[in-house]
Amino acid sequence: MTNVAVIYYSSTGSTHQLALAAAKAATEEGAEVRLRRVPEIAATGRPGSEEHAAHTADIPEVTLDDLDWADAVLLGTPVHFGLAAPQLMQFINTTSPLSIHGKLLNKAVSAFASGSAEHGGQVTAILALHNAICHWGSVIVATGSADPVLYEKNNGNPYGASTVAGSRVGFIHPENAGAIAYQTRRTIEVAAALKAAAPAVA
Repeated sequence: MTNVAVIYYSSTGSTHQLALAAAKAATEEGAEVRLRRVPEIAATGRPGSEEHAAHTADIPEVTLDDLDWADAVLLGTPVHFGLAAPQLMQFINTTSPLSIHGKLLNKAVSAFASGSAEHGGQVTAILALHNAICHWGSVIVATGSADPVLYEKNNGNPYGASTVAGSRVGFIHPENAGAIAYQTRRTIEVAAALKAAAPAVA
């Protein structure tokens, strides 16, 4: 069985919806799944943020143990000026106790994003997270262009699933849910292969 951690930050709900779709897809693949949210650093003042925080208060906050436990990790973020959200980066900045001891080596890690505008930085935010994945020594899993769902009108990049939310609070298109489900399955496949190839621990 593959352990899958879906770790995300969401301000008003779109990234949360992608994370839910990823967790659902992982469960359907028979994986053990932990859905974990990154906590808020400070009030954002964004419309719908207070309601979203209350709605998701029952989802456990992420800890380093979740990352250590996982074979496969999906990282989700809204776009902040073309970068990953500082809330998610704050968590990533705490991961040195794992990474410097090699505990993140050869994990399969993939990233997804949401943003308000088309071409609004979703790809650059995903690629920025790839930098951290390289420092971890983990294996980046991109979606590529090998599945029909990636050619649907509201999808389209080979790096990771993304959504254009506009001003619609908590919105993702159903095609985006299909893309993140494919991305999750692919990440699990890579994680399982890496796990099978790992040398036995004495």
